[in-house]
Amino acid sequence: MSSDISALVEGRKDQVLSAYEDRIVQLRMEVDRLHSRQFAQVGDINLQLQELTQQQEVLLEQHQLVRQLAQKASELGLDPIETSDQPPVAAVVPVARGSGDLAEVGSSMAAMMDESRLALLALSESAEESTETILDALSGLGIRPDMPDLTNGVGGPLLAAVDSAGDSDGLVDHANEAYLALARFKAAKSAIDVAPIHRPMDGLVGMSSSFGNRKDPFTGGRAFHSGLDFPAAKGTVVLSAGYGKVTFVGERPGYGNTVEITHGTGLVTRYGHLSAFIASQGDIVNAGTPIARVGSTGRSTGPHLHFEVRRKDVAVDPGKYLAVGKRLARFLGA
Repeated sequence: MSSDISALVEGRKDQVLSAYEDRIVQLRMEVDRLHSRQFAQVGDINLQLQELTQQQEVLLEQHQLVRQLAQKASELGLDPIETSDQPPVAAVVPVARGSGDLAEVGSSMAAMMDESRLALLALSESAEESTETILDALSGLGIRPDMPDLTNGVGGPLLAAVDSAGDSDGLVDHANEAYLALARFKAAKSAIDVAPIHRPMDGLVGMSSSFGNRKDPFTGGRAFHSGLDFPAAKGTVVLSAGYGKVTFVGERPGYGNTVEITHGTGLVTRYGHLSAFIASQGDIVNAGTPIARVGSTGRSTGPHLHFEVRRKDVAVDPGKYLAVGKRLARFLGA
């Protein structure tokens, strides 16, 4: 029986060896699987870090863009939006900290991007609201400035949307809207300087005669007064009420020494009873440019400025124009 026992023992030995070798193979497969998972996790973290780096670059661009547009808005006289002078801090996250930390950083950066978009949206709304305020006030005077057509040119073939391609709106659209809103506001604001709505003297404190029918100071009868009278000391500087060209410097019956300015809106302002001229015929003047000095020439009872606004050579109430200038005072001189 020794041969049978020996064979049995040898067979058992082979079974044990085979089972051991199978176990080694399984362990090697498990080790390889763990290594593969680790490599996959490291690769996934590296990919997340790469995406965060790209987002950081976009965030820096957003920061600069918002600052530039906010600065432009401030130069135009709009209330500036809150912006930081310091760029966003770069996200540096060690790989060992894991994907949980990366997700937290990514969420913070996404929130900062959203804040940039909200800032651009607030800027656009402020510019559009101010533009409408100006246009509405000027339209009440029959002044309708030419507004630029700033529609962006876009196009391309009509193709079906691709889910993996992402959306091209977001920052670009918000930035374009803010830029266009600022351009329209700038055009509307320029119309304020052209319109004759500015005070013809500094420190106007009273008015001695209004526009319309009144008791004539010489005859005592009822007569029409074609402008506003502002009493002031002789020699007080008279200012242009808006941008335009001096089209008359001389003497007119009843008005005495007179200066007339034709404005780009087709309106003419007339300044009467002057004691001296500062501007000359043909001069181009801006709102607030000195043009003459207060006097009492012509049909006048004492030193004062007679201020008229004429549309198609018909006198209209200057008070309405000065009221609009007061309404838009926050946009003047900015």
